[in-house]
Amino acid sequence: MTSDPEHAPLPAWGPPRANRAKRRLAAGGVATVVAGHSMSADSIDFLGPHGFDAVWLEAEHGPADWERLGDLSRACDLWGLSALLRLRTLGPSLVGRALSLGVHGIVIPQIGGADQVRALVEAAKFAPIGRRGVSRGRRSYGRPDFLATDNDETLLVVQIEDPDALAHCEEIAAVPHLDVAFIAPNDLAQAMGFPGQPGHPEVVAAVEQGLARIAGVGGAAAGTLCSGDAGPRLIGLGARFLYVSTDAWVAQAAAAWLGSVRGAERGA
Repeated sequence: MTSDPEHAPLPAWGPPRANRAKRRLAAGGVATVVAGHSMSADSIDFLGPHGFDAVWLEAEHGPADWERLGDLSRACDLWGLSALLRLRTLGPSLVGRALSLGVHGIVIPQIGGADQVRALVEAAKFAPIGRRGVSRGRRSYGRPDFLATDNDETLLVVQIEDPDALAHCEEIAAVPHLDVAFIAPNDLAQAMGFPGQPGHPEVVAAVEQGLARIAGVGGAAAGTLCSGDAGPRLIGLGARFLYVSTDAWVAQAAAAWLGSVRGAERGA
Protein backbone atom coordinates (compact mmCIF):
# COMPACT_ATOMS: atom_id res chain seq x y z
CA MET A 1 0.00 0.00 0.00
CA THR A 2 1.42 3.40 -1.01
CA SER A 3 1.17 6.48 1.10
CA ASP A 4 -0.94 9.39 -0.02
CA PRO A 5 1.36 12.45 -0.18
CA GLU A 6 -1.64 14.77 -0.29
CA HIS A 7 -2.66 13.67 3.22
CA ALA A 8 0.78 13.12 4.69
CA PRO A 9 1.36 14.78 8.11
CA LEU A 10 3.04 18.16 8.08
CA PRO A 11 6.76 18.09 8.85
CA ALA A 12 7.89 19.21 12.29
CA TRP A 13 9.69 22.31 11.12
CA GLY A 14 9.39 26.01 11.75
CA PRO A 15 10.80 28.45 14.30
CA PRO A 16 11.78 26.90 17.65
CA ARG A 17 8.94 27.33 20.11
CA ALA A 18 10.69 26.43 23.35
CA ASN A 19 10.86 29.49 25.60
CA ARG A 20 14.23 29.22 27.35
CA ALA A 21 13.57 31.84 30.03
CA LYS A 22 10.16 30.42 30.85
CA ARG A 23 11.54 26.90 31.15
CA ARG A 24 14.36 28.14 33.35
CA LEU A 25 11.80 29.66 35.73
CA ALA A 26 9.58 26.58 35.61
CA ALA A 27 12.56 24.47 36.70
CA GLY A 28 13.09 26.72 39.71
CA GLY A 29 16.14 28.44 38.26
CA VAL A 30 17.14 32.05 37.68
CA ALA A 31 16.39 33.57 34.27
CA THR A 32 19.02 36.06 33.06
CA VAL A 33 17.86 38.82 30.71
CA VAL A 34 20.22 41.13 28.83
CA ALA A 35 19.30 44.57 27.53
CA GLY A 36 20.99 47.62 26.04
CA HIS A 37 20.20 51.12 24.83
CA SER A 38 19.85 49.69 21.31
CA MET A 39 19.37 46.10 20.22
CA SER A 40 19.86 44.92 16.63
CA ALA A 41 19.92 41.45 15.12
CA ASP A 42 23.71 41.77 14.92
CA SER A 43 24.01 42.66 18.60
CA ILE A 44 21.83 39.65 19.47
CA ASP A 45 24.16 37.46 17.40
CA PHE A 46 27.08 38.90 19.39
CA LEU A 47 25.39 38.21 22.73
CA GLY A 48 24.09 34.80 21.71
CA PRO A 49 27.11 32.67 22.66
CA HIS A 50 27.48 34.15 26.14
CA GLY A 51 24.78 32.12 27.89
CA PHE A 52 21.94 34.54 28.67
CA ASP A 53 18.39 33.19 28.71
CA ALA A 54 16.59 36.14 27.13
CA VAL A 55 16.99 39.45 25.32
CA TRP A 56 14.95 42.50 26.34
CA LEU A 57 13.66 44.38 23.29
CA GLU A 58 12.66 47.95 24.02
CA ALA A 59 9.52 49.49 22.53
CA GLU A 60 8.62 51.73 25.47
CA HIS A 61 11.77 53.86 25.51
CA GLY A 62 13.79 52.35 22.66
CA PRO A 63 13.79 51.76 18.90
CA ALA A 64 12.19 48.31 18.53
CA ASP A 65 9.38 48.63 16.00
CA TRP A 66 6.94 46.34 14.24
CA GLU A 67 8.96 45.99 11.05
CA ARG A 68 12.08 44.86 12.93
CA LEU A 69 10.45 42.43 15.37
CA GLY A 70 10.55 39.48 13.00
CA ASP A 71 14.30 39.79 12.42
CA LEU A 72 15.05 40.51 16.08
CA SER A 73 13.13 37.48 17.30
CA ARG A 74 14.61 35.32 14.52
CA ALA A 75 18.09 36.25 15.74
CA CYS A 76 17.02 35.13 19.22
CA ASP A 77 15.75 31.86 17.75
CA LEU A 78 19.17 31.14 16.26
CA TRP A 79 20.74 31.16 19.71
CA GLY A 80 17.86 29.65 21.67
CA LEU A 81 17.20 32.97 23.44
CA SER A 82 13.79 34.20 24.51
CA ALA A 83 12.82 37.49 22.86
CA LEU A 84 10.94 39.66 25.37
CA LEU A 85 9.31 42.86 24.14
CA ARG A 86 8.47 45.73 26.47
CA LEU A 87 5.46 47.56 25.08
CA ARG A 88 4.72 51.15 25.96
CA THR A 89 1.25 50.33 27.27
CA LEU A 90 -1.17 47.47 27.78
CA GLY A 91 -3.28 47.17 24.63
CA PRO A 92 -4.73 43.81 23.56
CA SER A 93 -4.09 44.50 19.88
CA LEU A 94 -0.47 45.47 20.61
CA VAL A 95 0.10 42.32 22.66
CA GLY A 96 -1.38 40.04 20.01
CA ARG A 97 0.51 41.72 17.20
CA ALA A 98 3.86 41.42 18.98
CA LEU A 99 3.33 37.72 19.66
CA SER A 100 2.24 37.10 16.08
CA LEU A 101 5.45 38.72 14.85
CA GLY A 102 7.50 36.20 16.77
CA VAL A 103 8.46 37.39 20.27
CA HIS A 104 8.40 34.85 23.07
CA GLY A 105 7.11 37.14 25.78
CA ILE A 106 5.59 40.50 26.68
CA VAL A 107 6.66 43.04 29.31
CA ILE A 108 4.12 45.64 30.44
CA PRO A 109 5.32 48.68 32.43
CA GLN A 110 3.53 50.68 35.13
CA ILE A 111 1.13 48.00 36.29
CA GLY A 112 -1.23 49.33 38.93
CA GLY A 113 -2.87 46.17 40.21
CA ALA A 114 -4.11 42.65 39.68
CA ASP A 115 -6.93 43.64 37.31
CA GLN A 116 -4.42 44.91 34.77
CA VAL A 117 -2.47 41.67 35.05
CA ARG A 118 -5.61 39.69 34.34
CA ALA A 119 -6.22 41.91 31.30
CA LEU A 120 -2.70 41.09 30.06
CA VAL A 121 -3.29 37.35 30.47
CA GLU A 122 -6.56 37.66 28.56
CA ALA A 123 -4.83 39.52 25.73
CA ALA A 124 -1.81 37.20 25.49
CA LYS A 125 -3.36 33.76 25.83
CA PHE A 126 -5.58 31.86 23.43
CA ALA A 127 -8.82 30.29 24.70
CA PRO A 128 -9.66 28.72 27.05
CA ILE A 129 -7.28 30.83 29.18
CA GLY A 130 -7.67 34.15 27.37
CA ARG A 131 -9.13 35.86 24.35
CA ARG A 132 -6.11 36.51 22.17
CA GLY A 133 -7.14 37.03 18.58
CA VAL A 134 -6.53 33.95 16.45
CA SER A 135 -3.67 34.65 14.09
CA ARG A 136 -1.10 32.53 12.33
CA GLY A 137 2.17 34.40 12.72
CA ARG A 138 5.57 33.02 11.88
CA ARG A 139 5.74 30.75 14.94
CA SER A 140 2.77 28.80 13.62
CA TYR A 141 4.35 27.89 10.29
CA GLY A 142 4.41 24.11 9.87
CA ARG A 143 2.90 23.57 13.33
CA PRO A 144 -0.69 22.35 13.26
CA ASP A 145 -0.77 22.22 17.09
CA PHE A 146 0.14 25.91 17.45
CA LEU A 147 -3.15 27.13 18.95
CA ALA A 148 -3.17 24.25 21.44
CA THR A 149 0.41 24.66 22.63
CA ASP A 150 1.47 28.30 22.29
CA ASN A 151 -0.01 29.36 25.63
CA ASP A 152 2.61 27.22 27.37
CA GLU A 153 5.44 29.01 25.54
CA THR A 154 4.37 32.62 26.13
CA LEU A 155 6.08 34.44 29.00
CA LEU A 156 4.39 37.40 30.71
CA VAL A 157 6.16 40.05 32.80
CA VAL A 158 4.68 43.08 34.55
CA GLN A 159 6.62 45.94 36.09
CA ILE A 160 5.88 47.38 39.52
CA GLU A 161 7.06 50.99 39.48
CA ASP A 162 5.39 52.92 42.29
CA PRO A 163 4.61 52.47 46.00
CA ASP A 164 0.87 51.91 45.41
CA ALA A 165 1.53 48.96 43.09
CA LEU A 166 4.24 47.67 45.42
CA ALA A 167 1.72 47.67 48.26
CA HIS A 168 -0.32 45.18 46.24
CA CYS A 169 2.58 43.09 44.95
CA GLU A 170 1.29 39.86 46.50
CA GLU A 171 -2.05 40.22 44.69
CA ILE A 172 -0.22 40.95 41.45
CA ALA A 173 2.10 37.96 41.82
CA ALA A 174 -0.81 35.63 42.60
CA VAL A 175 -2.61 36.17 39.26
CA PRO A 176 -2.61 32.83 37.39
CA HIS A 177 -0.45 32.62 34.25
CA LEU A 178 1.71 35.62 35.17
CA ASP A 179 5.36 34.56 35.01
CA VAL A 180 7.25 37.51 36.52
CA ALA A 181 6.44 40.43 38.82
CA PHE A 182 9.36 42.82 38.22
CA ILE A 183 10.21 45.65 40.60
CA ALA A 184 11.73 48.55 38.62
CA PRO A 185 14.07 50.44 41.02
CA ASN A 186 14.64 53.55 38.91
CA ASP A 187 10.97 54.37 38.47
CA LEU A 188 10.22 53.32 42.02
CA ALA A 189 12.90 55.73 43.27
CA GLN A 190 11.31 58.58 41.34
CA ALA A 191 7.83 57.72 42.62
CA MET A 192 9.19 57.62 46.19
CA GLY A 193 10.64 61.11 45.83
CA PHE A 194 14.24 60.13 45.12
CA PRO A 195 14.63 60.64 41.35
CA GLY A 196 17.88 59.25 40.00
CA GLN A 197 18.67 57.56 43.33
CA PRO A 198 17.82 53.84 43.04
CA GLY A 199 20.56 53.22 45.61
CA HIS A 200 18.87 55.38 48.25
CA PRO A 201 18.45 53.30 51.43
CA GLU A 202 14.66 53.70 51.45
CA VAL A 203 14.43 52.55 47.82
CA VAL A 204 16.77 49.63 48.38
CA ALA A 205 14.75 48.54 51.40
CA ALA A 206 11.48 48.78 49.44
CA VAL A 207 12.88 46.69 46.59
CA GLU A 208 14.31 44.06 48.94
CA GLN A 209 11.09 43.77 50.93
CA GLY A 210 9.04 43.62 47.74
CA LEU A 211 11.16 40.81 46.28
CA ALA A 212 10.76 38.77 49.44
CA ARG A 213 7.01 39.36 49.50
CA ILE A 214 6.59 38.34 45.86
CA ALA A 215 8.74 35.26 46.36
CA GLY A 216 6.64 34.30 49.36
CA VAL A 217 3.47 34.10 47.28
CA GLY A 218 4.71 31.13 45.29
CA GLY A 219 3.13 32.45 42.08
CA ALA A 220 4.96 34.68 39.63
CA ALA A 221 8.73 34.85 39.99
CA ALA A 222 10.22 37.98 41.53
CA GLY A 223 12.40 40.04 39.20
CA THR A 224 14.42 43.23 39.22
CA LEU A 225 17.38 45.09 37.78
CA CYS A 226 20.73 43.53 38.66
CA SER A 227 23.84 45.69 38.46
CA GLY A 228 27.42 44.97 39.43
CA ASP A 229 27.80 42.00 41.75
CA ALA A 230 24.30 42.24 43.25
CA GLY A 231 23.13 38.92 41.79
CA PRO A 232 23.81 36.66 44.79
CA ARG A 233 22.20 39.14 47.21
CA LEU A 234 19.08 39.49 45.03
CA ILE A 235 18.79 35.75 44.55
CA GLY A 236 19.06 35.36 48.32
CA LEU A 237 16.07 37.69 48.65
CA GLY A 238 14.03 35.51 46.29
CA ALA A 239 14.65 37.10 42.87
CA ARG A 240 14.62 34.63 39.96
CA PHE A 241 14.47 37.01 36.98
CA LEU A 242 17.49 39.29 36.69
CA TYR A 243 17.77 42.09 34.14
CA VAL A 244 21.20 43.44 33.26
CA SER A 245 22.18 46.14 30.77
CA THR A 246 25.27 46.07 28.57
CA ASP A 247 25.39 49.88 28.82
CA ALA A 248 26.84 49.77 32.34
CA TRP A 249 29.51 47.27 31.32
CA VAL A 250 30.58 49.40 28.35
CA ALA A 251 30.71 52.54 30.49
CA GLN A 252 32.77 50.84 33.23
CA ALA A 253 35.19 49.22 30.79
CA ALA A 254 35.56 52.48 28.86
CA ALA A 255 36.35 54.44 32.03
CA ALA A 256 38.90 51.85 33.17
CA TRP A 257 40.61 51.67 29.77
CA LEU A 258 40.74 55.41 29.23
CA GLY A 259 41.94 55.90 32.79
CA SER A 260 44.87 53.54 32.21
CA VAL A 261 45.78 55.23 28.94
CA ARG A 262 45.62 58.76 30.38
CA GLY A 263 47.54 57.65 33.45
CA ALA A 264 50.30 56.25 31.27
CA GLU A 265 50.22 59.38 29.13
CA ARG A 266 50.77 61.61 32.17
CA GLY A 267 53.57 59.39 33.41
CA ALA A 268 55.37 59.27 30.08
